[in-house]
Amino acid sequence: MFDGFTLDAIDTAAGSLRVRHGGSGPAVLLLHGHPRTHMTWGKAADFLSSGYHVVCPDLPGFGRSYQPGDAPDSSNSSKRAKAHALVELMKRLGHESFFVAGHDRGSLTAFRMAMDHPACVRKLVIVDAIPVIEHLERADWTFARDWYHWFFFAQPEKPERAISADPLAWYDKLSPRLMGSEAYDDLLDVIRDPVVIHGMIEDYRAGLSIDHLHDSADRDAGRKVTCPMLCLWSLRDDLEKIYGDPVAIWRSWADDVRGFGIESGHHVAEENPYSLSRAMREFFGAH
Repeated sequence: MFDGFTLDAIDTAAGSLRVRHGGSGPAVLLLHGHPRTHMTWGKAADFLSSGYHVVCPDLPGFGRSYQPGDAPDSSNSSKRAKAHALVELMKRLGHESFFVAGHDRGSLTAFRMAMDHPACVRKLVIVDAIPVIEHLERADWTFARDWYHWFFFAQPEKPERAISADPLAWYDKLSPRLMGSEAYDDLLDVIRDPVVIHGMIEDYRAGLSIDHLHDSADRDAGRKVTCPMLCLWSLRDDLEKIYGDPVAIWRSWADDVRGFGIESGHHVAEENPYSLSRAMREFFGAH
């Protein structure tokens, strides 16, 4: 994975970001989900690097990127703060505008980036996500049963204690066969670090404290994503089962949105990287 890519630590005003980048052409920023690092994108990044300059950072608070400082409302871990840091990263790499794709929690940061920095985001891909406020307002007993971790992670201290006591018991679905041994070993290293566990949990706390307020303010003001948007979801995951057609939901948040499901479980970049990268390439425009 990441054939010919460079691994860097790049400073931003908020802190240093671990980032792997390679290929040539228009820039594509790929943002991972929980509890992954940038390594989850390895196979898809290789497919995309023939035609694009692919940039894969660890999200702030994840992997070996900087840890946002604690705040009562978790605002330093908000998707707005993370989007700002990642836009700065792209500018430091020489990209004033770029394509962006996010998966899971990374999708929430990608969405916020498109809302807050419309001049920077040429096209947006969202994978396995809807806006935080849509999750919360549509939550029912199936959401509480199957996505209970959202509310557990919002509690003080207890989530970190539970995960750090036995990280492999908590993250019991990790598979070196699907992830690749290098990505698997990288993830084992970070989930055994209590500092990283705290940073990842703060991402969820921000969702339930401040991120949904940013969504609500945008909705009340009538602001939408103005760039073309592609919504993808994993057919063997439960987003569509719980919420119905994700594209229908996103049409309230974007002027130009299309989408479809991909045959995969939740971690589509690892389980079906070819279909995912092909969908992105067709949407961005072949290079």
